[in-house]
Amino acid sequence: MSNEVSTFSAAGLPQVNSLTSALRGLKPASGGGGFAILKMDKTGHWVFGADQTEIEEDSLWAVNPFSFVHGYIAWGDGVVLSEKMTSISNPKPLIEGSPPGATRGWEDQIGMSLKCISGEDSGLEVRFSSTSVGGKRGVQELAAKLAEQVDKDQTKPVPVVMLKKEHYQHKSYGRIFTPVFEIVRWSSMTDDEQPELELPEPAPTGRRRPRSA
Repeated sequence: MSNEVSTFSAAGLPQVNSLTSALRGLKPASGGGGFAILKMDKTGHWVFGADQTEIEEDSLWAVNPFSFVHGYIAWGDGVVLSEKMTSISNPKPLIEGSPPGATRGWEDQIGMSLKCISGEDSGLEVRFSSTSVGGKRGVQELAAKLAEQVDKDQTKPVPVVMLKKEHYQHKSYGRIFTPVFEIVRWSSMTDDEQPELELPEPAPTGRRRPRSA
C-alpha cells in the first residue's frame, strides 16, 4: 500500500505533541472546500457527495489527526444558512443571534477530514461533520483514542479506520443509526509502506451506488 497519507505530511501541520490537550477537549456535551461531504443516512448507510454515493464496504480511511474542528452551524429548510468552524486547538467561534430563517438556531457541530486509502474510492478526501448526539460521540471517542495514541507513540498519529455503525431504538422515531469509526491500525504521517490487511470478501449482492434519496 503506497503513500497512503502523503497528503497529510505536506499540509504544513503543527507538531504532533500539540494534539493531546485539544483532542481531549472534545467533549460530547460541548459539542471545507475541496472535500466531498461524508455522512450516515437515516437507513444506516455511509454515503458521500451530492449523489449520495455509498462507500465501498470495508474500505479503509485515514483520518487527518490535525483536521478536527468544532463550532456552530445554522440550518434553514434543508439549507446551511451559516457555519462557523475552527480548529479544536482554538476556542470555539463567537456567535451572536442566529441567521433569519434558522429552524434550530445555532447548533454545536464537530468534524474531521478523512482520506480513502483502499478500493475504488482510493484517494478520495471527505469531511464528516455532525450536530447529532451520536455523531458527535463517534468523533469524540475517536479523538480520545487518538490522544492516548499520541501519548504512547507520536510517530504514528494517523488512525486508519473502517466506517461502521451502531443503532438504538428510540421510543418516538424507531431505530436510530449512529456512526462508528473502527480503528484497524495506526500509521505515521509519511508512511509509504503498510502491511496489507486480510479483509473479508465483499458481499455477493455487490455495492449499491449511488443511493436514491
